[in-house]
Formats: sequence, structure tokens, C-alpha cells
Amino acid sequence: MRTLYSPMICILLTACLGACSTTSGGNGSSASVAPDVPDHLEEIAPGMLQGYFPIEEQLDSKVFVVPSPAEDSAMQTMDAAWADKMQELRGTPRWDLAAHDADLHFPVPADVFQCALGIRVNEEDTPALYMLLWRTLTDIGLSPYAAKNAYQRERPFMVRDETTCTPQDEEALRKDGSYPSGHTAVGWGWALILTELAPERAEALLARGRAFGESRNVCNAHWYSDVVAGRMTGSAAVARLHSREEFLAAMAAARNEIAEARKAGLEPTVDCEGEAKALATPLF
Repeated sequence: MRTLYSPMICILLTACLGACSTTSGGNGSSASVAPDVPDHLEEIAPGMLQGYFPIEEQLDSKVFVVPSPAEDSAMQTMDAAWADKMQELRGTPRWDLAAHDADLHFPVPADVFQCALGIRVNEEDTPALYMLLWRTLTDIGLSPYAAKNAYQRERPFMVRDETTCTPQDEEALRKDGSYPSGHTAVGWGWALILTELAPERAEALLARGRAFGESRNVCNAHWYSDVVAGRMTGSAAVARLHSREEFLAAMAAARNEIAEARKAGLEPTVDCEGEAKALATPLF
């Protein structure tokens, strides 16, 4: 079995996972309790569910992701300029939203696309969709790791001797390659899945997926080119998921659930106005 998933687990699963944890951010989230794991699913680590692919069958992303930019390259110059610009956002609502986007411990990520989707997403009201997102977190989130481990790029906060929007994660992040961005892969992959389920909301969903990745730049946790490469691996993972019958069945159930939620008027439970204001902040 490959061990390429180990750094991901270090980042996603902090000591508080499985206990009561308080989250805060630009969308007004509050205290939440990690959900129970369904009996029929295996945890590959506490709170991290078996995806639709076995661990040993995860993508070998180093085959199709080019090496990270060299220190003297034009791309690295652009990455550094972008990182400089992101420093202006410290302490703003966009910085707070980036901190919220950084938390991939369920149930917190269920909030991310509520506004873009136009319905609430949680374990009680939309269980099929909730489980689809939770399980694909593993498949999509692990997709960059063959490339990450091969290239071992240092993150901007390490090179520039600065802090991130999630200082509690920095020790783990220092041991985890920056390129490609795993968070970006997840956010973009989820946006693609949700666009397929709710094509009438495609523009809003894709915009939120793009912004989710850009939150890693705002947070000072990733370079711009890390985010671009993360979208590539996320897209590849979602495309590959369509070869799994179990995934396709889960998609069908989630699609029906979204339609029923709209009929029932299950509106988002997060501060969509606050999120929109934070996302309206120009990044360049």
C-alpha cells in the first residue's frame, strides 16, 4: 500500500477532531460537533472516510503535473508578487473567510457551497449530498499527493518567514509539500461535482470553487501556481470518479435530494450576505 496519504492525514486530522470544536470565519459559522461515521464505511483515519477508490488506487499525479517552478523562474517571480499582494488582506473579512475555508473537518466544509447552491447542506437535511462530499474529500484530497511528495516545494510562509491564517496548522504544513494544493483540489473538485448536480447554479458554484482555492493564497499557505496545479488534480480525480458505479449512484441520490430541498424551501443556514461581501474583495 502507498503511504502518500500520510501528510494529508496530519493536516486534516487535528487533535480536536471528533470532539466539540469551535470554528469562526467570514460566513458566521459557530460551534459544531464532528459527525458519527456510518457503520458501513471504513475510516482510514479518525474522521476521514474511505473514498470511492481504495487508497492504493489513488491517482499518481506526478505523471501529469509538471515540476514546481524553479527559484529563478518567471513563474516563481509571479508567485512571489502574488504573495506580496495577498498580505494586504490580513485582518479583513476575506482573510477570515480563508481561515474558514482551510478547515476540512466535517461538518464544517458542508457550509462552503450552501450559498452558491442555494440550499442548506447538512447531515440531517441532505444526508446523501453530505456523505458524497465527505467521501470525495478523500478521493480528491489525496489526488495531489504523489506530486506533492515528489516535488516537496516549500510553502510561502516558510520561505518568507510569515504566518498563515491558521497558525495551529503550520507545524504540519511545514512537513507537507506546497505543490499542488490539496485544499484547492478539494474545493474545485466539489465545485465540479455540484455543477453536475445543479447545472442551473453552475456559475455561482464554479466561482465559489475558484475562490476556495484562492483562499489558500490569501492564507499565505500556498503559492499561486500551487493553486493552479491543484485545480488540475482535482479535475482529474472527479473525472476518474465517474468510472465508479457507487459514485454514480451517490450522485443520483444527491441530485434528487437537492431537488427535494429546493421544493421544501430549505434555505442556506450561513451568512450569505457576509460571504458575498468577503468574496467581492479584489485579489489583483
